[in-house]
Amino acid sequence: MSEMTEQVAGVIEAVTDLLPAIRQRAQETEDARSVPQESVKALTETGFFRLLQPARYDGLEADPIAFYRAVRLIASACGSTGWVSSVVGVHPWQLALFPPRAQADVWGADPATRMSSSYAPTGKARETEGGYHLDGRWSFSSGCDHATWVLLGGIVTDDEGKPADFCTFLLPNTDYTIDDVWDTVGLRGTGSNDIVVDGAFVPKHRALSFTDVSRCKGPGQEVNTSPLYRIPYGSIFSYAITTPIIGMATGAYDAYVAHQRDRVRASYVGQQAKEDPHGQVRVAEAAALIDGAWLVLERNMTELMTLVRGGEKLPLPLRLRVRRDQVLGTAHAIRAVDLMFENAGGRALKMGAPIQRLWRDAHAGRVHAINDPERALSAFGRAEFGLDVPPDAMV
Repeated sequence: MSEMTEQVAGVIEAVTDLLPAIRQRAQETEDARSVPQESVKALTETGFFRLLQPARYDGLEADPIAFYRAVRLIASACGSTGWVSSVVGVHPWQLALFPPRAQADVWGADPATRMSSSYAPTGKARETEGGYHLDGRWSFSSGCDHATWVLLGGIVTDDEGKPADFCTFLLPNTDYTIDDVWDTVGLRGTGSNDIVVDGAFVPKHRALSFTDVSRCKGPGQEVNTSPLYRIPYGSIFSYAITTPIIGMATGAYDAYVAHQRDRVRASYVGQQAKEDPHGQVRVAEAAALIDGAWLVLERNMTELMTLVRGGEKLPLPLRLRVRRDQVLGTAHAIRAVDLMFENAGGRALKMGAPIQRLWRDAHAGRVHAINDPERALSAFGRAEFGLDVPPDAMV
């Protein structure tokens, strides 16, 4: 085992050791509408946020499966903490594709610097001398309270106001403000507030074109040569949303089984819930759905990494299959949570009970745009019939 592989294994072990504390803070996280500083500090100390970071900036350049494994563990203890960890933890992968100067801007003074994001192009971006002029409001920036930089999506317009490019822009917190608007039924603890930009200048080296990213290219690959940075954005980012939902389903499963072991069903003349054959079937089905979602993730990421390590081009059918399996992985995790919640009984509805919180968190994660099943599945089906794949399939 190499030194770096040992370090990655150490991160997973350290994250596992943190789970009781994260689980204990789950209600506090929800009540505060933000992940506690103690949890972020503890996760930072494990090395979690360095898993996908370049080695030249003290990163571990881990296999994505190791990153997802850690996310699944965290989300099983607290859905909001798992969500923020995944979203914030995947950003070093994207920054590694930016020009080296942008990487130095963020990590040069402190490799532990964190970024949040909001990719929907709801603001305005205009090319100007030496860079871009950015204005507007971006929503759903999970974990922004724990970040000092932000990645924002924007459509760049030309002098005639027509779309010319779609970029991710990198801004320091001196160029934006956070508007505390996050008050939701699920994932309440993610602090996914709005980012407001009032006429910021973004130098050209802090912009990354999605045209390049969709081709698995980026100027940062000149210095970050690991195969990790040649896998598709549409694969690694989409699974960064599905994995915490699989983790929430895993946590809900563990809580449900523990709950049912001791539950007595008064409506059925004192029947022990664990003796109910219908409940036993739900346990089996939920377990299979969760296992299936995770095992397909492992298969797909293993195949992607094997190809890029061999210097091979990634075929479109594989990229489409990854997106197909990702949205279905979310669907399977949601189905598993529903099977258990429907059968958990009235006491599981109590605020503070983990089953109801994880049920709400999982459904909140399901509505993320990247989990749009029809769009991803239609793209796969079109390709199977020899039709053109639409550019918004995000593969």
